[in-house]
Amino acid sequence: MKKDIAPWFILHPFWPAMSSNGDLKTLLDTYLEAAVFEMGLSEKTVAAYAADLLEYIEHLAAQGVVTVGDVDRKAILSHLVALRDREPGLCPRSITRHLSAIRRFHAFLHQERFAESNPVVGFDSPQLLRALPKNLSEQDIERLLSAPHDDAPAAIRDAAILELFYSCGLRISELANLPLRDMTLGESLVRVRGKGLKVRLVPLGERAITRLQAWLRVRATIENVRADTLFLSRRGRRMSRTSIWSIVKRYARLANISKNVTPHTLRHSFATHLLDHDADLRAVQEMLGHSDISTTQIYTHVSAERLHKAHKKFHPRA
Repeated sequence: MKKDIAPWFILHPFWPAMSSNGDLKTLLDTYLEAAVFEMGLSEKTVAAYAADLLEYIEHLAAQGVVTVGDVDRKAILSHLVALRDREPGLCPRSITRHLSAIRRFHAFLHQERFAESNPVVGFDSPQLLRALPKNLSEQDIERLLSAPHDDAPAAIRDAAILELFYSCGLRISELANLPLRDMTLGESLVRVRGKGLKVRLVPLGERAITRLQAWLRVRATIENVRADTLFLSRRGRRMSRTSIWSIVKRYARLANISKNVTPHTLRHSFATHLLDHDADLRAVQEMLGHSDISTTQIYTHVSAERLHKAHKKFHPRA
């Protein structure tokens, strides 16, 4: 054994290895041994890989994933987001280093036929590592949507804006530019023109339809309409994104919501609450207008985290 690598083997917590049964801890020993004797990596590099992968495997074990055959993209994503969200959270560069170690580990296991597949192939790390705005609870959403409560024309319009954001998960640009002709209330659908001019159909809920109908009655009374968009300013012009942003902010304050609420917060709340109530991931992807399902998959982590917290808080043997 080379002198420069002896300290790592002495301190390595999984040495000696357990019996080979696809157990991730055993396979980590095998991989690190190969990294030293076959790949020729330095002691410093191997020690860094060992620390990152040990933390990864311990996180998976806490989720009930202990064998390589049980590892999937969702489990890997859960670990990366946990690294980002912990206190203090890791910066994107450090998380990318962790992901690099995970990539090498699973590539080795697949190449050496310890695993039938490599779950990290095609993993889109930039999408996964960006921070998500916090979503609101369903109780916060109810308070926010109830905030515009008078019969003034502006309040009726604002109520419809808030309801449409949450009912359909629209981006602010999609809502600001939504043409009146793309609303088909009789079919409970809205035609949305998203990024790259891609068109998608999103269902409308009953409450959204009721508030939109109220707004359309007000809209019909506006004189000198100068835009074909669904939502108009008092002067009949297209509403700017800035004015819509301000509306969301104002009613969040009126609802006494302490979080930083933006139109995108309502979009994230839309997706998270759908998945909390067992919506199909592909359906959520289509409604959000995501071209890659890996972008939508991050919401599965948000929902799973909520379940874990509830279980830990309320189960007597958690």
